Amino acid sequence: MSEFLKNTPIANMTGAYDVAGKNVVVTGGNRGIGLGISTAFAQSGANVVVLCRNYESGKAVIDGFAQYGKRYDCYQCDISDLESVKAAAKKVFEFYDHVDVLVNNAGIATTTDFLDAEKGLSEWHRIINTNLHGVANVVSEIAPGMKAAGKGGTIINISSVGALRVSGSKEHHNSPYNASKAGVDIFSRYLALTLGDYGIRVNSIQPGPIHSDLDKDLPPSFIKQIEEDLPSHRFGEPIEVGAFCVYLSSPAGAMITGANIPFDGGLLTVN
Repeated sequence: MSEFLKNTPIANMTGAYDVAGKNVVVTGGNRGIGLGISTAFAQSGANVVVLCRNYESGKAVIDGFAQYGKRYDCYQCDISDLESVKAAAKKVFEFYDHVDVLVNNAGIATTTDFLDAEKGLSEWHRIINTNLHGVANVVSEIAPGMKAAGKGGTIINISSVGALRVSGSKEHHNSPYNASKAGVDIFSRYLALTLGDYGIRVNSIQPGPIHSDLDKDLPPSFIKQIEEDLPSHRFGEPIEVGAFCVYLSSPAGAMITGANIPFDGGLLTVN
């Protein structure tokens, strides 16, 4: 293209973190980290659409957002199913005239040994189909509309420090999760390069220990390690990941793109 769409640098701190009025889509925004993300945007004055498999759960979430006074909706969507994604994306663009922020958060994990004769390979495909192919499905249906709108925007893919480490895997088998998140990181950097001309910034966030629905799958030894060894000495909270997503989507984050950013309380400094 002959013309690049450049975002405007901030001149001062007035409105530097403002996302009010932005149109936001969050996959898996009905629980765990996703709920923290959708809540952070709603509390910051953004319009929010939640995509999730459990419509009733998502509807309850957006009903709770009504107090913040913007526009909210929820559409049932299984991101591992391209036809489901296409149907949800159609509804998104009927609700919004454009999308400013897409957060690909929906994801799943496993505790099955890859070489488990009964379930190992099927679990591999199940996790990869959601965590990696699912992100590609959503981007393929939402990003073209973002490009066509000509307003720029932000895509944030929720990865994991599991993309960078496999320590503890003998006790906590999660190889397809690790592989899928590593793929998300590389895909994010690719998207940052190819969408940058359209003013669309793309980053991945790599959460470490965050309180979510996955807590129950963590071995006690890992939880003890977090409390004793990490510089933060605690798990993070979903709303903290949400706050970081708000920052990356705000004018203050305009120079951050193509980054895979740990959000781990110092986990990677320990091992």
